[in-house]
Amino acid sequence: MKELADLRKEYTRASLDISSTHKNPVAQFEQWFKEAMDAKVLEPNAMNLATISETGRPTSRIVLLKGIEREQFLFYTNYQSQKGKELEANPECALNFFWPELERQVRIEGIAQRVDDQRSEEYFQSRPRGSQVGAWASPQSAIIKDRQLIEERVKEIEKRFEGETVLPKPKQWGGFAVEPFEIEFWQGRASRLHDRLVYTKVDDQWTVNRLAP
Repeated sequence: MKELADLRKEYTRASLDISSTHKNPVAQFEQWFKEAMDAKVLEPNAMNLATISETGRPTSRIVLLKGIEREQFLFYTNYQSQKGKELEANPECALNFFWPELERQVRIEGIAQRVDDQRSEEYFQSRPRGSQVGAWASPQSAIIKDRQLIEERVKEIEKRFEGETVLPKPKQWGGFAVEPFEIEFWQGRASRLHDRLVYTKVDDQWTVNRLAP
């Protein structure tokens, strides 16, 4: 489609230089995340999570960042979902944030590990009750005949926990914490000569370098 080839946008909002960034990339991410919040970016915590399937093929989907603790990036899911199974088999993964309103992108590579049950329970019970019911009702990523199955399961769960404001966490549901070993910050610039700074962790120390656009 010619229309696709003609789509382009000049990026002119800001620049990015090593001298003006934090030495710790997680601190730099937190600064950029705050700026995305202040700019009212739509769902600034939405991130693409890429994993590796058992056949070696990459798979990806959008999930929501739910915390940054001990320099790790947290999200929650059904451990029996496709992404959950893939992370159990191969914990190496990648995250990607894109904030077009700020002409910014952050790419993260790291290792995922399960969050402890107590932390997962605390977060699960902080969710809206409807989301709690949904987590119980959905066999995430499984093939189902039709939507009616899910609707029936929701009714069953509602009846099972009738009168209970807070539901217990399902055994198969919980969090992952991604410990990064590489974080790249991308700031759009004019003529596609973008600013790119990549932080790499070696022996628990971060180094930062500029990449060609």
